[in-house]
Amino acid sequence: MTETVDRSIRSIRNFFPRLGGWFSLFRESRIGVIGVCGIAFFSLLALLHPILLGTVWDPKMYDPLTPSLPHPPPNPAPPSADHWLGTDPYGSDVLSQLMHGAGSALLLGTVAALVTVILATVVGAAAAYYGGLFDAVFMRLADLILMTPMLVILIFISTFFELKLLPLAVWIGVFAGLGGTVLVVKAQALAVKNRAYIDAARANGGSSGYILLRHIIPHLAPISLLYMMFTVTEAVFSEAVLSYFGLIDAKMTWGMMIHSAAVSGYLLRPEVWWLVLPAGASITLLCSSFYLVGRALDGIVHPRLRAR
Repeated sequence: MTETVDRSIRSIRNFFPRLGGWFSLFRESRIGVIGVCGIAFFSLLALLHPILLGTVWDPKMYDPLTPSLPHPPPNPAPPSADHWLGTDPYGSDVLSQLMHGAGSALLLGTVAALVTVILATVVGAAAAYYGGLFDAVFMRLADLILMTPMLVILIFISTFFELKLLPLAVWIGVFAGLGGTVLVVKAQALAVKNRAYIDAARANGGSSGYILLRHIIPHLAPISLLYMMFTVTEAVFSEAVLSYFGLIDAKMTWGMMIHSAAVSGYLLRPEVWWLVLPAGASITLLCSSFYLVGRALDGIVHPRLRAR
């Protein structure tokens, strides 16, 4: 028992130098750095929002979701010194909504990505190592998930369950982790499983848990992180579509900003661009930032790409 614990501790210690090497390779990628800067920008918006509401802004004027005003609603106000991105048809500050939506998008994407990477790595590695019934069940489940678009599944779920932000993130993470991602991770795990040092570790008495933790899962980390970035993009986009159709129960998201403009009749009116353009641009830029980080990680997963 003590020897097994010592082996696990040594495997964890050996993982960090490898992580440092991956970080060095990542810094060499310009698109990766640009992506990180974009993520940092939206993270800063999310962090500043509660600070501004508590110190500089009057919550009655800048709360992202003020109480609805009597109908008919007033016309949306254009950008001004008091409201840098104007107000929506109900008098709410668009910049405040945008900053609050940044926090919602990052929370949604982070939770979905973590669920995806944990499920895909554990299930993919175990399916490749053990095979048999465990492999067959999860691979057929992955096939079923791949046959149906995720948005269709989420819309179906919304008819039975109230989709709040965190449950939505978990649902997206489960479907992404047990769908196409687990197939890719399993294929990578099979390549690692058939290497000579796995047989040597097994011959030397290494347990299945030790082999998975020490020799297989660390080799899956780059590709898991790669698909983790793509999951964030899928989660943010899915939330925007579901919010546009009014299927999300949340205080304020970027998709809800576009939905509010649509139901008020301002969706295709360029003269009130501040109702749609900031939210739409934010969705595009945040998804693009995570995509660029994913492309940079792709160079770590596939070393031949770095030689081009």
